[in-house]
Amino acid sequence: MPASPLNVAIIGLGFGAEFIPIYQKHPHANLVAICQRKREKLDAIGDAFGIEKRYTSYEELLKDPEIDAVHINTPIPDHAAQSIAALKAGKHVACTVPMATSVEDCMEIVRLVKETGLTYMMMETVIYSREFLFVKDLYTRGELGRLQFLRASHQQEMAGWPGYWEGLPPMYYATHCVGPVLALPGKEAEYVSCFGSGRIDEALIPVYGSPFAIETCHIKLRDSDLSAEITRSLFNTARQYRESFDVYGSKKSFEWTLIEHEPCVIHTGESPERIEIPDFAHLLPPEIQHFTTGGVYDADSNQHLSFIQGAGHGGSHPHLVHEFVTALTTGREPYPNARQSANITCVGILAHASAMAGGKIMELPDFG
Repeated sequence: MPASPLNVAIIGLGFGAEFIPIYQKHPHANLVAICQRKREKLDAIGDAFGIEKRYTSYEELLKDPEIDAVHINTPIPDHAAQSIAALKAGKHVACTVPMATSVEDCMEIVRLVKETGLTYMMMETVIYSREFLFVKDLYTRGELGRLQFLRASHQQEMAGWPGYWEGLPPMYYATHCVGPVLALPGKEAEYVSCFGSGRIDEALIPVYGSPFAIETCHIKLRDSDLSAEITRSLFNTARQYRESFDVYGSKKSFEWTLIEHEPCVIHTGESPERIEIPDFAHLLPPEIQHFTTGGVYDADSNQHLSFIQGAGHGGSHPHLVHEFVTALTTGREPYPNARQSANITCVGILAHASAMAGGKIMELPDFG
């Protein structure tokens, strides 16, 4: 049992609001502060959840000695700078995906974690979803046999989302499909090769200088005979929202459903079987188990655009909080830690660079 609870502040109250009651109910955490630039939204959420400490300035929040850790849920362009500032201020960091949008920023976060001894965890939802936990359980118990190949995809129409999304290269936000293919075998990426395909609206291309509608990447895993394939699309591609992964083993294989809410499939030899994925709330403290099937964004009037898979990305949100809090209160590394988060994130960054270079092989940096 930890000597004292972890004092956490949540930064960004759009997606971030989903995590407020989870931290409030976790037996080893205190949610002591929230931060949001707009005072009206800050006060509305603070009043709703009974939170007294409220900051409109992130810089002022970082000066608060009561706060042990920050959980960052701000727009993608802010992740790296805010994570770096928090580490320099002596705070542990949990940050929504991706870690950064440049290799250099990923390396700086890893360097600061080594220098300070603080903890960083990228809050990748798919690797704590009930679907992933189900496949991980099969693999751990030996039911899949030898892993032979891994595949994942994340296809989502982002038209109409906040401005920085417009024209975003598909692989800049690839952690939802990179995460599971690295986490299941417990490996890191060694190098990647990626091709772009198709073309997005001409008006979107100049924003990032990226023309591709779809990017497809092959990943070579370090110290392994495994490779993996990932596919991403964001604009001008007809497809239902899908975060998926397929796992091919020597004994059994798992394939994600083609249509949301239909059963996934287990292949034993050449025999397929449709299966319903169980919940994994039993892995959590009783106080937060119900958050795998319920959360802030349940009501029709309070929806979040990403919550297609139920109770926050496949029920992952309480598992993420529990992993972060438990790692810090017991003195162990979370998964993914800073080095692993950088490797996962840089797969996407370098995959896009590869696509722009016609499929050139790109080596992942050595994060130590």
